[in-house]
Amino acid sequence: MSVRSVKRAAAGFAALALTAAPAFAQDGGAGLPQLDTNSFATQIFWLAVTFVALYLLMSRIALPRVRDVLEERDRRIADDLEKAEKLKEEAEAVLAEYEKALADARSQAQAAMAEATEKANAEAAKRQQALADTLAAQVAEAETRIGAAKREALENVRQVAVEVSREATLRLIGGDIAEADAAKAVDAALKESA
Repeated sequence: MSVRSVKRAAAGFAALALTAAPAFAQDGGAGLPQLDTNSFATQIFWLAVTFVALYLLMSRIALPRVRDVLEERDRRIADDLEKAEKLKEEAEAVLAEYEKALADARSQAQAAMAEATEKANAEAAKRQQALADTLAAQVAEAETRIGAAKREALENVRQVAVEVSREATLRLIGGDIAEADAAKAVDAALKESA
């Protein structure tokens, strides 16, 4: 129900009560006592006293408590959002580090392959087989380094994601989840995104 409809209903009721007041007053006092026009002054006085008392009670006690609760809630929400933003930035930094390490490893592998290819073209035919063996070893080593860097970075991202998901769950719903459950959820999300 809107405030406007409540105001209209109150105004209609007041108008009805005021128009019925003379009829009850002619009845010789047998009507409603609150509509007796002789006692309006005292009724208005007690209405004012009650209104002032309720106003003071609400403004001094009830409303400050409500305001304090709302301010505390807003502060907690702002803190939680700030922490979530920091954790997101940390996760993005770890991901950027991983991507940079992967790009560096790829460029190193490409540089090593290019250098080895130049040597292979310059070598004589009798050293070509030995050079091919050297290249294969370098490529395998580079792939091993790339694989190791990727696994390490993914493990770091995975661990940070598990910690972030546990912290976010704790902050958002107020309950902690087991690390194994968080790890399962993160692994499922990583498989989905792969």
